[in-house]
Amino acid sequence: MRVGTLFGLLFVVGFAIPAHAGDCPGHPDAIGTSRALVVDPTEHVRLGTMQYRETLPLEDHEVVLTFDDGPLPPYTKRILEVLAAQCVKANYFLIGRMAQAYPEVVREIHAAGHTIGTHSQTHPYTFPRMTLAKAQQEVDQGIASVAAALGDPAEIAPFFRIPGLSRSEVIESYLASRSIMTWSADFPADDWRHISASEVIHRAITRLEAKGKGILLLHDIQPATVVALPGLLRELKRRGFRIVQVVPASATAPKTPTTPEQWVMNGARDAKGDTTSDTKSTAPPVDITTVDSVPPVLPPPRPKEIGVAEPLGPQFILTPPATRAPARPKRGQIALPPIAPSPHDLGPPTAVIDGGLPAPGASKIGHQLDIAPALAPAMPAGAASNASRGDVTGSTKPKTRRVTTANMPKSKIR
Repeated sequence: MRVGTLFGLLFVVGFAIPAHAGDCPGHPDAIGTSRALVVDPTEHVRLGTMQYRETLPLEDHEVVLTFDDGPLPPYTKRILEVLAAQCVKANYFLIGRMAQAYPEVVREIHAAGHTIGTHSQTHPYTFPRMTLAKAQQEVDQGIASVAAALGDPAEIAPFFRIPGLSRSEVIESYLASRSIMTWSADFPADDWRHISASEVIHRAITRLEAKGKGILLLHDIQPATVVALPGLLRELKRRGFRIVQVVPASATAPKTPTTPEQWVMNGARDAKGDTTSDTKSTAPPVDITTVDSVPPVLPPPRPKEIGVAEPLGPQFILTPPATRAPARPKRGQIALPPIAPSPHDLGPPTAVIDGGLPAPGASKIGHQLDIAPALAPAMPAGAASNASRGDVTGSTKPKTRRVTTANMPKSKIR
């Protein structure tokens, strides 16, 4: 593949014309892009110390910004606006189906001069378990979808990042056979973990300071990244970092001269993949106050994205029961007590309950189950037959009296 005509006009003896801060119209304080690094994918097929031995041959305090998973408006568009305001060129890894959905945004990324690589067709996390045919399909369809959006396959850089960084020998061998460079990263900002914008800046700067240079992994589909990016660029400039764009070598853009030692990160990697060094960092603390106070206007999140569970089962609205005056008792009836009004200290006037759950049993809420009614004291033998005749020894025949009760007919009670 060849780099686009735009890049061919910008490169002179392997170096791009840098867009320094003074060359950024209207933004004299912009960080700009210090240079373009031209690489040959056939010479170095795997990059990024998070997974591989080699990484880009960057100088101290140089950083490459990479954005995965797009395009997705409005977030990708806002990222492009921030990068344009700072005259920064980045490397994008686009998903095929996202390019099919938003081809105009793909063309905006290309028109802004950013490098466009690919990130598979559907972003599966199963590359380690895929057959060669399935892996090939994901790679080729992703490239074809982005090429269709751009209108020219030659404008796509032969750069590929495996979704989830889920490397496998099958996919890496296939990419190398097509002269496509496999990209990992040197450190992430964890912006896909739904952390705050200030935390995105803190993690990116802290990890960059620990390594001194490298490839930063970001996602242009995350709201926190949109909010964090202006402050992140200001913090990078305050600490003396420089932005580098990476492009593939071509007939009009020869590769940047390097040595083999430059492709290996300084320091020894520990078990976690971090780089250790004998020198301690004296970098200033991260200034998270550089985050924009007014975030961009973004669509509201869905309830489940902010931890609010969707309601379950059928729902009913309960209203307080209506009160009524007790009926006046009839002559000879016992008056009933008045109906107590509904309490008003049990929350809002109406309550929503979930009708999908069964009522708990009495024993589940601390109540004893009702037992059989208590029996009368046992009567002596033969007393029952005597009592039926009204002949009970030692007893006095009671007087007959009449009692009237409510809702009961008149009767004689002995």
